[in-house]
Amino acid sequence: MEGIIIQGIGSFYSIYCDGVTYVCRAQKKLRKVSIPKVGDRVIFTPGADEETDGWIESICTRQNALIRPPVANIDILLIVVAPMPEADLLLCDRLILFARQQNIVPMVLVNKADISDALFRQLAEQYRGTEIPVLSVSAETGNGLEDLKNRITNKTVCFAGQSAVGKSSLLNALLGLSHETGEMSRKTGRGRHTTRQSELLIQDNLRILDTPGFSLLTLDAKPEDVPSLYPEYTHYAENCYFTECRHLKEPKCAVKAAIAEGMLSKRRHARYEVLMQEAQEYWKGRYH
Repeated sequence: MEGIIIQGIGSFYSIYCDGVTYVCRAQKKLRKVSIPKVGDRVIFTPGADEETDGWIESICTRQNALIRPPVANIDILLIVVAPMPEADLLLCDRLILFARQQNIVPMVLVNKADISDALFRQLAEQYRGTEIPVLSVSAETGNGLEDLKNRITNKTVCFAGQSAVGKSSLLNALLGLSHETGEMSRKTGRGRHTTRQSELLIQDNLRILDTPGFSLLTLDAKPEDVPSLYPEYTHYAENCYFTECRHLKEPKCAVKAAIAEGMLSKRRHARYEVLMQEAQEYWKGRYH
């Protein structure tokens, strides 16, 4: 049978197939090649009865596979920010680049729209021309959730972002659940993690990965490849003086000219420069 792994605990994997959940183990020869991940589509043989575990025979070809969290086959990364705590837009851009490198479609959700719409308006402007949808939503009032549902139907999606921006609250609102949510610390202004292990939640046509969070987000793209991860730069880059312009201090840079004229976001480009510097340092270190 073919199903999808929705949870893994130790050597046991819960596999969802046609509305039924089966518990299986992975054969040793399979685990030596690749450890099964939540989100994997697998071929399995169910147990003969309720007392007998089934076996995972093979893992279907993956669209993508992450290390931390250990999940696979994400279609859309939902990057959540909010007016409170203060939005970390460098993390937001880092997640966008990470998603594009992994063949995942990024989408920015500005939660807590009931508090203020200023951040949404700011990001809608900064991400203009990026091909990245920016949505205004509120887990508290339900504003924007129907539009979000329509965009993620029949897709495997995963939330990412800072703590206390409302990722668990959005998941609860979308699926009608009551998972534990984290409150923002009054002392640090930061949130507390509430999800302890990865799980794929399936309801009707919605498939949402609930994970402990993302790590290992070092930008390992080669410096010359980073500009191509910014689609809003492509049109202008064709007119740069240098063929492989990195849009930093090069003369006659059409991207920098467009920023000066207000055609591209100055604030987003400032973050681009930080990430480009990070990529340059990372690859410089690999060659020494």
